[in-house]
Amino acid sequence: MTDHYAVVGNPIAHSLSPRIHRAFAAQTGEDIRYEKQLVEKDGFAEFARNFFAAGGRGLNVTVPFKLDACEFADRLTERARAAGAVNTLAKQDDGSVLGDNTDGAGLVMDILHNLRWPIRDKKMLLVGAGGAARGALLPLLGEEPALVHIANRTVQKAEQLVAEFAGHGSQNGRGAQNSRGAQNGYGALSAGGLEVFPGSFDLVINASSASLGGELPPLPPEIIGPGCKAYDMVYGAEPTPFMRWARDRGAEVADGLGMLVGQAAESFALWRGVMPQVAPVLAQLRAELQEK
Repeated sequence: MTDHYAVVGNPIAHSLSPRIHRAFAAQTGEDIRYEKQLVEKDGFAEFARNFFAAGGRGLNVTVPFKLDACEFADRLTERARAAGAVNTLAKQDDGSVLGDNTDGAGLVMDILHNLRWPIRDKKMLLVGAGGAARGALLPLLGEEPALVHIANRTVQKAEQLVAEFAGHGSQNGRGAQNSRGAQNGYGALSAGGLEVFPGSFDLVINASSASLGGELPPLPPEIIGPGCKAYDMVYGAEPTPFMRWARDRGAEVADGLGMLVGQAAESFALWRGVMPQVAPVLAQLRAELQEK
């Protein structure tokens, strides 16, 4: 019997999720049907109830419904609770619906396995303190960086994330207290604005929405340390303004297409119990983007 899955959003026409999941299904031999669904902005809960009642097995959830999906789920994974948002819903054998957030895991998968950039013991800058940053924090902290500094136009939002995530981590005693941050089990976690930074960084991740509008976050060049890697969660056929800025200052750069495919692979594995190969699907999508 063919199992039914879908991605839900508004807008949704641009979504690559059906292409990605159909490729995963062909690769693994899983029998699924996957579609994209445009839902009215006040209609998520009704759609999801009807979808699962009709036998649907899982949903991917994108803008603007990740908070709605969090409320809809019967229970949440740890990373979904930490993110406060859900991008994947999965029907369980007991009839309940599990909510997960695979965005951060997809980011870490791309950085570590596709790009082969190290995270452990590195100084990391996370630009932005919205939903993208929140979803990424717990998986990034799990890789034990030496420091994660969150920089945001509104400092209070960055400080709030530090306060919320400082308690996450193992009890290995690593990390150091600082004036605008807190110690967690993995390393130092700090916050600030976009004017003053605690030195340069090994890895800079743009989790702000600036690239969506073709803009560049107001960052000083001094944040780019020797051998720095710079990652933009946005993707496209051309490098983003942030990627061009970082590359011009000597950083190795990457966009978020691998994160998109990685988070989809995490969803697929949650639903089907098998982890697909990301590399061939990512290579195909990259080639098609460059042809446009």
